[in-house]
Amino acid sequence: MKRQFPIVRMVTSESAGKQIAGAAAAASALGLGALAAWDLTQKKHSILRNYPIAGHARFLLESIRPEIQQYFIERNWDGRPFSRDTRTTIYERAKGTHSEHAFGTERDVDRAGYESLMHSNMPIPNPPRPPRVRIGGDECTQPYDISLLNVSAMSFGSLSNNAIRALNKGAALGGFAHDTGEGSISPYHREHGGDLIWELGTGYFGARTPEGDFSPEIFAEKAQDPQVKMVSLKLSQGAKPGIGGVLPGPKVTEEISEIRGIPVGQTCISPPGHTVFSTPIELLEFIRQMRELSGGKPAGFKLCVGSRTEFLAIVKAIVETQILPDFIIVDGSEGGTGAAPLEFEDNVGLPLTQGLMIVHNALVGAGLRKQIKVGASGKIATGTDIVKRLIQGADFTNSARAMMMAVGCIQAQACHTGKCPVGVATQDPRRARAIDVPTKAERVRNYHDGVVAEAVRLMASMGAAAPDELEPTMLRRNVSASESWSYARLYDWLKPGELLDDTPSEWADDWSTARADTFSIPRGHSR
Repeated sequence: MKRQFPIVRMVTSESAGKQIAGAAAAASALGLGALAAWDLTQKKHSILRNYPIAGHARFLLESIRPEIQQYFIERNWDGRPFSRDTRTTIYERAKGTHSEHAFGTERDVDRAGYESLMHSNMPIPNPPRPPRVRIGGDECTQPYDISLLNVSAMSFGSLSNNAIRALNKGAALGGFAHDTGEGSISPYHREHGGDLIWELGTGYFGARTPEGDFSPEIFAEKAQDPQVKMVSLKLSQGAKPGIGGVLPGPKVTEEISEIRGIPVGQTCISPPGHTVFSTPIELLEFIRQMRELSGGKPAGFKLCVGSRTEFLAIVKAIVETQILPDFIIVDGSEGGTGAAPLEFEDNVGLPLTQGLMIVHNALVGAGLRKQIKVGASGKIATGTDIVKRLIQGADFTNSARAMMMAVGCIQAQACHTGKCPVGVATQDPRRARAIDVPTKAERVRNYHDGVVAEAVRLMASMGAAAPDELEPTMLRRNVSASESWSYARLYDWLKPGELLDDTPSEWADDWSTARADTFSIPRGHSR
């Protein structure tokens, strides 16, 4: 007689499996029933009240919409803020791999607005070394030779400690400057000794009294450090001009408190405007004070241009007082930020092209352009961007988001959440550890060197050995599908001293309205 025990066990096992599956199904049904009951009774989401359970699919798909858009829908050339082509170029240059493309351009080269650089039939060899720009006027005793491309203003607090370390070490390896942002100089800016531009904002972080006022003594002590090469006053920022900022109390850790000079655990509000000056003349006097306190280093200011009349008021103050900033950095409204209201990002301030050309022409027209260097920041990512900005009036450029991408940023646009997936824009130590500082620093250096080399090669193909040999005729824009105009024809370019001697009619109203002793503008005159 055969034993049946194995068969009995098998039957028992099948029965148990069915019981487990039944229990799981019952539990799932119970869970779904509970979820449906909650959906029907909650008052926050109308969709869930009408479509219990199924409505959650909408929220799931909505949560991954940006990734679907970026990875599967957008074309190579039309993604924003930066297209896939641009992002790929940054990543490849950062890794030191090829950044060439095959089979021709994907751009519609006939569309209105398309811009082209004009090559020469007599191109020249690349210079042996990329040109550098000397910043420092007559009152500056420690001039600085700056690269054509540098790290734009990004604070520790906005970026993680490892991101700051990688950027500064990359700057040290590549010999270019690293702007601290308005969050002051952190220990992470100092670890690797890269050249610093210390930016001071309306909160005067790192150089403030307990009451929040500017402290000349604290500023002088830090600004005279040999690592600090230039000092910069931020009037406004491209992505959010005209507003201050709020750092919630819970984010003011002991480390942030020490770096910025603010009380631990207390909400810190940066005012929209400065308290150290209220007129154009007072602004220049403070710039001169910053230069003196720093020991004679280049001092200047950064702004996103709004009213042309207001900037002309600063120019008039320079003419009257003969107090010259060593540099002016122009930030475009297309510039990036960790967090800003959408209304400000999309609608306030002038784009970089317009703002830069106003600043350049105003300085030329007042006979000041040769003494004051001009920087440009706002979506600088490729060699083409650098050359275009040099043609439009800049002497050097700064980049923030492209440098972030060199560190590993994937344009997740989650900077304001603290949940950056690659550890760049976060204060979460677990996320920040994703950045290997030596590796990413090398990528920052590679990216800088590669994009500057490409800019120099573009200039050589145009017959220019240095930025001052570039001319507006070398950049053209399609004004229709059948006609293109050069920048020399598209825009009015003032002659040296023209505002002082014979003001052109299109500038006359703004120039006559602008006053060196006030930023206030009569109604109807600002533009």
